[in-house]
Amino acid sequence: MNLKERLEQYTTEVENVITSYLPPETGYQKAVSEAMNYSVKAGGKRLRPLFMREVYRLFAGGPEEDGRDDSVRAGIEAMIVEPFMAAIEMIHTFSLIHDDLPCMDNDTLRRGQPTTWAKYGYDMAVLAGDGLALYAFQTAAKALGGSERSQDVARCMGLLAEKSGVGGMIGGQTVDVELSGRPIDSQRLDFIYRLKTGALLEASMMIGAILGRADMSQVKAVEEMASCIGQAFQIQDDILDVTGTTEVLGKPVFSDEKNQKTTYVSLYGLEKARGAVRDLSAQAEEILKSLPGDHSFLEYLINMLITREK
Repeated sequence: MNLKERLEQYTTEVENVITSYLPPETGYQKAVSEAMNYSVKAGGKRLRPLFMREVYRLFAGGPEEDGRDDSVRAGIEAMIVEPFMAAIEMIHTFSLIHDDLPCMDNDTLRRGQPTTWAKYGYDMAVLAGDGLALYAFQTAAKALGGSERSQDVARCMGLLAEKSGVGGMIGGQTVDVELSGRPIDSQRLDFIYRLKTGALLEASMMIGAILGRADMSQVKAVEEMASCIGQAFQIQDDILDVTGTTEVLGKPVFSDEKNQKTTYVSLYGLEKARGAVRDLSAQAEEILKSLPGDHSFLEYLINMLITREK
């Protein structure tokens, strides 16, 4: 199976994991569950849970290293990693729901479908975002019941909260909103990118490393690698916003210009932005080479960020 086929298979596996943890659409409150599930099921690259699982596998080792057969290893992965894979995608989706709201980016199309507020209304979209943010931690907590490594699971839950909150994604979004329509210098733009996009990728990969029993220096290296990947991913988004099409992207183009946002492209130009994506990806790959295990699939994912068209 080549790397492209592995990506397709792994994405399907991740999709099934995420779907299995979604809330039931029952009871008087089922409207919000429907909006939550619609938003998650709208699709996406599922990069965060993919990166989480692959980093976990780097450090968890193969059967020849730890003496466990594949069925035991799969069971452990299902108990302690899969709840976090679903949780990180729920948090990512909550951020997208709120990003699209009229008070934020005011977008009505995402992944070729109506955004949550456009389909369910402003009020229900806010509740769906809030619901996913909280349901993510309810989901992650399931790992406590299936593992003797409660300290590591609790550490990962704290990390998930830290990277999602005011010191991470929400902190980056705050500065982004405050400065919308105003000039932004390179220092603040880097801050926004590092937190708004990079923080959740850092959480994904660091959680994978911790659950895979990486040591502190290795977890730090993973954090640095994820930061590079996150910044490259966001800059590539900036590039696609001015070079892509609505049909391919599944969302409006020139959205940043419409909202008068400073981006890497508007600040430095298209060619320098493309060079930054290449440089950041190269830095990430260099760090990856210092880590144990088979890197081939992770290298493929990182390279995909450079060439993606949506």
